[in-house]
Amino acid sequence: MKVYYDKDADLSLVKGRKVTILGYGSQGHAHSLTCRNRGQGQRRPAQGRRFMGQGEEGGLTVADLGEAIKGADIVMVLLPDEHHAEVYKEHVEPNIKKGASLAFAHGFNIHYGLIQPRQDLDVWMVAPKAPGHTVRSTYAAGGGVPMLIAVHRDPSKKARDLALSYAAAIGGGKAGIIETSFKEETETDLFGEQTVLCGGCVELVKAGFDTLVEAGYAPEMAYFECLHELKLIVDLMYEGGIGTMNYSISNNARVRRVHLRSKDHRRGHPQAHARSTSAHPVGRVRQGVRAGKPRGSADAPQPPAHDRRAADREGRRAAALK
Repeated sequence: MKVYYDKDADLSLVKGRKVTILGYGSQGHAHSLTCRNRGQGQRRPAQGRRFMGQGEEGGLTVADLGEAIKGADIVMVLLPDEHHAEVYKEHVEPNIKKGASLAFAHGFNIHYGLIQPRQDLDVWMVAPKAPGHTVRSTYAAGGGVPMLIAVHRDPSKKARDLALSYAAAIGGGKAGIIETSFKEETETDLFGEQTVLCGGCVELVKAGFDTLVEAGYAPEMAYFECLHELKLIVDLMYEGGIGTMNYSISNNARVRRVHLRSKDHRRGHPQAHARSTSAHPVGRVRQGVRAGKPRGSADAPQPPAHDRRAADREGRRAAALK
């Protein structure tokens, strides 16, 4: 997989073009202010009047949706995903000029067919792999965050180069830009956010905290063990991988990982290491803590995995169509 940097991007492709950014939330304000700093085109965020004052304070030209879209060479849609289809139908399609670029920071509405762009439009994506406030603060500190680019439609034969130029304009070229597809970005992003980052990780923290508190331990102790130290462990994995984290933690801290790998070994997992941990005192403490079977216990009945996956897919589609 090739990684692109500032030297691979032609900033002149974006510089001088009129760029309309729809939305002034997390990603919208970051894209607008960062592009303005690099002198790339005219940024005109539009998401309703309650955001206009914020945009004007940032030195940006602000306008209503239809007016902002007319004459733009690039329309970057950074509204909440659930509003994209309606805004495209009512405001973008009637006003965007022929041959312009329609751009996104997430592929959801294109991948699932909620938006059917006009045939004359380039359709591409620049997806920063960080929240917008991090995109902005990292750029302001002289760096950038990794970004993904993808092309859905390319009648001009310039869509990929424009996406790369735009990504570099908002700092992606300082950290690395990877080319992918709308399908891959959408499905991996949904899985990562809903299953691991904002779903599984949050629920794991809450379940761990509740387990300790309901077993009689102080909430402050539960907080430090289940949330505060999570950042420190993640920082170690981020800096040097899981191996670095394992090297830095104590033998006691490794007990659960060894136990899980032992279970995988018994199931035939090729990389597991069989090692019994049932006699370790940490294991006995864990068993004692879980004896009360608090809410969220693993003993609670769960629907079959295939039913959960189907319900999740339908839920995502229903949310997008509301």
